[in-house]
Amino acid sequence: MDVLIIEDEKPAAEKLRKALEACDPAIQVVSVLGSIQQATDWLSAHPAPAVIFMDIELSDGLSFKIFEKTPINCPVIFTTAYDEYWQEAFEHNSIDYLLKPIKQVKLEAALKKYEKLKLHFATNYQNLASWQQKPAENGYKKRFLVKRGADYISIKTEDIAYFYATHKLVCMVDNKGQKFILDQSLSDIETQLDASLFYRVNRKYLLNMSAIKRIKTYPKSKLLLEVEPALQEEIVISQENVTAFKQWMGQ
Repeated sequence: MDVLIIEDEKPAAEKLRKALEACDPAIQVVSVLGSIQQATDWLSAHPAPAVIFMDIELSDGLSFKIFEKTPINCPVIFTTAYDEYWQEAFEHNSIDYLLKPIKQVKLEAALKKYEKLKLHFATNYQNLASWQQKPAENGYKKRFLVKRGADYISIKTEDIAYFYATHKLVCMVDNKGQKFILDQSLSDIETQLDASLFYRVNRKYLLNMSAIKRIKTYPKSKLLLEVEPALQEEIVISQENVTAFKQWMGQ
């Protein structure tokens, strides 16, 4: 299995290389890159590896910028000493998020997860291809299957008030105020919804237009939203996003 390491600290990169070889002698580290620029250049000139182990804070910025510069068509396992990037990581091809110092057992578990995912998608490729050829009538998700206790229930999309991220979880709240935990990122959910009805107001909240009950002016040209069901936390539209939000509300 070909593995690419993107890590700007040479001791950490070498330690990871040895740990990977200890997991599986068949693993081959094809390159070790220490910056966004090096990673962009390498990925543009080489076939994608089986998996990338990517540090987040590199010498020339956050590694998320690599995704903006070049397509990455393989799974990524992020390695970092910080836990505040977990949500953004899972919006960028991530299948795992390992905190430094990386424990061998955690590394082995991440590799096993990769193998299970590879087997799953290889086994179900034909079903996936068939599904892709037959999209929903309007291309948007009509229902969400969620778990409540020991049971599963189906919630219509129009009955959802909003989605939000908190404490490494993504939650869905329906019009009755019932809360459900989902196993998808907000970015993934956003792509499944009609953009004329749902809006990502910030990194934390994705709102149904029908849930917005009041829009108030806020200092520094921002907007404050009141939603139903009510939230204890304020939802503020930044000055940079006010124009786009108004256009969405008035479409």
